[in-house]
Amino acid sequence: MNALIRLSLVHRFLLIGFLILLGGMALIGTWVGSQIQTGVISGTGVVTNMYLDGAISPRVQSLAGGERLDDADRVALDRMLSGTHLGEHIVALKIWGRNGRIVYDSTNPAAVGKAYSMERALASAFSGEVRSRIVEKAELEDVLKDSRWSRLIETYTPLRAEGGQTVLAVAGFFHTAEGLEQSVRTAQLRSWGVHGAITLAMLVLLATLVRKANDTITATQRELNEKVAQLTALLAQNEHLHDKVNRAAARTMALNEQFLRNIATDLHDGPGQGLALASMRIESLADTCGNCEQSVGRSGNVSEEFRTVHLALQSALTDLRAILRGLQLPEIEQLSLAETLQRAADDHRRKTGVAVPLTLSSAPEAAPLPVRITLFRVLQESLANGFRHGGGRNQRVSVTGSAGEVSVEVADDGPGFDPDALKVDGHFGLDWMRERVELLGGNFEVRSALGQGAVVRASLPLTQLEHSDG
Repeated sequence: MNALIRLSLVHRFLLIGFLILLGGMALIGTWVGSQIQTGVISGTGVVTNMYLDGAISPRVQSLAGGERLDDADRVALDRMLSGTHLGEHIVALKIWGRNGRIVYDSTNPAAVGKAYSMERALASAFSGEVRSRIVEKAELEDVLKDSRWSRLIETYTPLRAEGGQTVLAVAGFFHTAEGLEQSVRTAQLRSWGVHGAITLAMLVLLATLVRKANDTITATQRELNEKVAQLTALLAQNEHLHDKVNRAAARTMALNEQFLRNIATDLHDGPGQGLALASMRIESLADTCGNCEQSVGRSGNVSEEFRTVHLALQSALTDLRAILRGLQLPEIEQLSLAETLQRAADDHRRKTGVAVPLTLSSAPEAAPLPVRITLFRVLQESLANGFRHGGGRNQRVSVTGSAGEVSVEVADDGPGFDPDALKVDGHFGLDWMRERVELLGGNFEVRSALGQGAVVRASLPLTQLEHSDG
């Protein structure tokens, strides 16, 4: 089988076609031989019947008045079978009377008078039919003492009374089948030759067509292999670039948080300290000049202006501290994924007074830092949006994990909204969360409808970013 597979398409076609040719020649030759044999046997039966009806029927007319042949008829039959052209081909001649007994046997005179079972062929002959068939050696041993022949042609023909259709006897005529076998063999050889020549011509023509098709297929296959090799190389290059982009995104995420932390520190140490100092000094000056009755402008006095400036500084300082708290990420480098998300839920409770239950289901213990940062920010923004727009009604968080992926879902029972309207008008918070998640190769989804609450779901891969942690 392996050797056949290694052959080319053309060689396989020629080999299989040759085997089919041999099988077809054998089948057709056998069929033609059987048809010729049937025809020759049938023709032999007809010729034998005509001959026996003219040559032997006159010798059995004595059976019309008795059950035995006259001695003169028996002698005439013996002379007819010995020393004549007919006798050279006849092996045996048997004649049965109407009672089923042998009245003449050229090879075994002792069998005369014996009764045999009425076989089908013998019964058909008594009914007026001519029956011919090939008798093999095993059957010949039962009817002939001399069994040197391997096969003979046996013909049963009715012998009728003169001037009538009455069957007086049946003659069993056995003669050699050499001519039949030669005819069958010659016809088989001729049919094999014709069939082989025609099939060979067709095989050569088809082989030419198959060779051309094989050349086309081979050329196309070669081109496809080259294209596949090129695409494989491009795919590997694309995967490498995709991996580099993921790594860069993860590093950018961490650096961005570090940058925001630095900005928060600088604002706290710079403008924040200045505003705090200015507020303290203004408060001190307000106490010193509180009794000044000097008016400022058309209305008010110095004391009132000090109080106004002090309130403005206090408000600016409060806003600045709120901004600093939003910019500065908590220390989550040493926290697990569950602790990071719990930290976000606790911060939301401290800011709003609303406790948010956190459900963990098959959540991974560890996750890369960029993933933890992104999920912290998504949870922070989603909870803030749910509280701001939905009143914080039944806010809940569920975390699930699978092979190489973690998913966080934030849901509430607020009034909901139409996501399509947000796509048209734009929404900074949702767009910001979506970009951060998709930057790390994740999926971001928002599901909501008016009166049916809202669900925010973010899924992030773990395996591609494990080596980028830190």
